[in-house]
Amino acid sequence: MVNTPRTLTLSLLTGRYAVAKLSAGVAIPESATQGEFFSVTRTADELSLITAERNVPAGAKVAEGWRVFKVHGPFEFTEVGVLASLTEPLAREKIAVFVVSTFDTDYLLVREENLHPAITALQRAGHHLLEI
Repeated sequence: MVNTPRTLTLSLLTGRYAVAKLSAGVAIPESATQGEFFSVTRTADELSLITAERNVPAGAKVAEGWRVFKVHGPFEFTEVGVLASLTEPLAREKIAVFVVSTFDTDYLLVREENLHPAITALQRAGHHLLEI
């Protein structure tokens, strides 16, 4: 069986995002659920948010300066290698990522200072980036 490289289409969301952490028991702040993209994950240990920097709630532990790539899907749950085809070329360039998966697709976050090297690495790997 020949392992054919996977080509994916991505687009870059507008603006800068933050990854924030609040205590496990707090209510989900309404401000964090505003905008084009946000993600909320509650575990027994924390409430984790990804939101536009301007929407980060007070008192959160924050890592700012993220840019978000949307991977154009949808993808079936049986598909293998979607994220690997994106993260492997970035790992070779020593670019850290933060990933969020939804029912239909994936979102890949990179630090803003790594945005242009990430774009170059993804394009070199054969991926198509819209409107960059």
